[in-house]
Amino acid sequence: MVHEARPARQLWVEDERGRRRMPDPVRAAAVRAVLLTSVTLIQATMAFFFAVTNSWLAFPLLLTSVGSTVVATWSVLDVWVTRQVWRQRNGVVSEPSSTARQLRRERRRARKAAQVPGGDPAPGAAGIRQGAEAARDERPARGEQPARAEAPKRTEAHALSDAA
Repeated sequence: MVHEARPARQLWVEDERGRRRMPDPVRAAAVRAVLLTSVTLIQATMAFFFAVTNSWLAFPLLLTSVGSTVVATWSVLDVWVTRQVWRQRNGVVSEPSSTARQLRRERRRARKAAQVPGGDPAPGAAGIRQGAEAARDERPARGEQPARAEAPKRTEAHALSDAA
């Protein structure tokens, strides 16, 4: 009996999928959107067939189809909004733009340059701000070559006027 010696095959085998399951609020909004869209399509189809057969139900069904189209569109937008809100509230980290990252690096360099060797920060935060602003002023515009000459130093009065 050869067929009894074979190992039993499983009826159900789960494959690993690349996509994760949608969060529950997003999934609930998506189910609502699918149901409302399907009802709208059914209404539109019935309104078409009633219009073809010259039934008196065609006009009321056409009006409800238009209203259902508005509701179905709103429900599809609700899926998108719910997804974005869930991402913001539940820890999906957005990456800062390269410009923001560059400014942060410049501020960090200016802060380190302004520190006293003992580890205590230099007196006055205005010096740190001036250093960051000077570094920002020295940065070339997009597509330009960096200038060799030094940019004029900004004074504390400039820093205070910019802060206000």
